[in-house]
Amino acid sequence: MAATVPIPPSPSGSTLTFNQTVRGITDFIEVAIHTILYVRQVYPAEIFIRRKKYDTPVFQSRHPALNAYISGAIKAVGEELVKGNLDKVVVVIKNKEEKALERFVFSVENMIEVEKFDKNTSVEGAMSSLALGQYFRSFLVKLNMIEAQLGQMYLGDDVSFAILMELKDGIKPSTTAGSKEPPPWIPADLQHTTSGASEDAELHVVRAVSTGIINLSLVVQESDIKLSLNPDAHTSGKTRTS
Repeated sequence: MAATVPIPPSPSGSTLTFNQTVRGITDFIEVAIHTILYVRQVYPAEIFIRRKKYDTPVFQSRHPALNAYISGAIKAVGEELVKGNLDKVVVVIKNKEEKALERFVFSVENMIEVEKFDKNTSVEGAMSSLALGQYFRSFLVKLNMIEAQLGQMYLGDDVSFAILMELKDGIKPSTTAGSKEPPPWIPADLQHTTSGASEDAELHVVRAVSTGIINLSLVVQESDIKLSLNPDAHTSGKTRTS
């Protein structure tokens, strides 16, 4: 979060540009990842510091290696999002056997095509940066209350996480311009991805926003493995709105 350049504010009454929308979404996903790690107790609360973002309290990791991993992932996400290649960003929480327990799924959809020379031009009909920040605030409020729907992990040090990118069908991760090196991503374990979710997984809809340029939604999938740990606490296969 600290390394992310904030969205330049739009002039009063003006709408978002394509590039502002990309920066806004990637900035938000980075903040949300830190929040997920805190509220799902993937790491001890002591490594987080209280901050404020989108006019709401958030928690940011103070661990340099963890922050570098998240920032690097977000940089790659932004590169694919600006090209229109990105479909989903998945934060998967795993047990010590590397089995998925929860998947926090950020889905994006490019609503319009914008030429490169127009990506810093306000888009007619899009929302303002102020309105987008208000939506992100509501996302974070929902995330901070997600334990009411998901319950606690109770797994302590046996929990870990990974960040996955799911691209549109037929698209491979991009390489850095001028670089002969392959992209710094490795194929994901299928059962960590959204396509690897069981039919018995339970889906919680957190929030969605239609910006008029790129739309964003967030859902949480609880895996059948996690649900089996406490079968009386949930109704399998049912979609819930948090």
